Amino acid sequence: MDQLIQKGASLIGQAEKILIFTGAGLSTESGIPDFRSPGGLWDRYDPEEFYLQNIVSDDKCREKYWQVHEESYRVMKQALPNPGHIAIKELEQTGKLLAIVTQNIDRLHHRAGSSPDKILELHGTAFMIECLTCGRSYDRDVMVDRVRQGVKALYCDDCSGILKPATISFGQTMPEDKLTESFLHAQDCDLCIVLGTSLVVYPAASVPEQAVNSGAKLIIINLDITPLDSIADLVIHDSVGKVLGGIVDMVLERS
Repeated sequence: MDQLIQKGASLIGQAEKILIFTGAGLSTESGIPDFRSPGGLWDRYDPEEFYLQNIVSDDKCREKYWQVHEESYRVMKQALPNPGHIAIKELEQTGKLLAIVTQNIDRLHHRAGSSPDKILELHGTAFMIECLTCGRSYDRDVMVDRVRQGVKALYCDDCSGILKPATISFGQTMPEDKLTESFLHAQDCDLCIVLGTSLVVYPAASVPEQAVNSGAKLIIINLDITPLDSIADLVIHDSVGKVLGGIVDMVLERS
């Protein structure tokens, strides 16, 4: 493991423009279950029920959607950044970090102290509510109070449009601006570090592929194998927090 840590530190030391790409495996180390893992939400509920068209057209489906989402939100709100999030924030201090492209909706990168303008949330955030009609945004906790007071489905104060968490639901397109910016960073970076993701959810998983195709080095730290392991310059199947923390500590010591 020491040799792998040293190689990771060397790759970062040689890089000038680093792109971080994070997934659920980083958040699980903060106690947030992966939706797709055994015991996760999609193991206990049928995701087919929560396609955007069902949320919009079916009142009962929308009420159940809010119930399920509140369950996951409570866990996210209590979670704290782990050593992996802190290591990313410390890596930013080197001045080499282009951006953090994340599939996570838990805002743990923000709470760890990473610069908000460097964070691209491809799947949105659970901490805001949005109107599907006029686009108005609401703070999640304000809406949580209404749900706890017995409101089963929420509507916009301005236009009476349907409200939902500002996350990307099944059947909903990802934000084009953030996806475009992510691909631009992938084309520009000389090192892409993939953390805690199986790289099977598209189009997000195309971002590291674009980085490699543009000539960047690739580091993958994930518990399980990924489709890009065979083309990565360094693969470590272990805890993201432990490994990345060790790598960044060595980078900072050398600098």
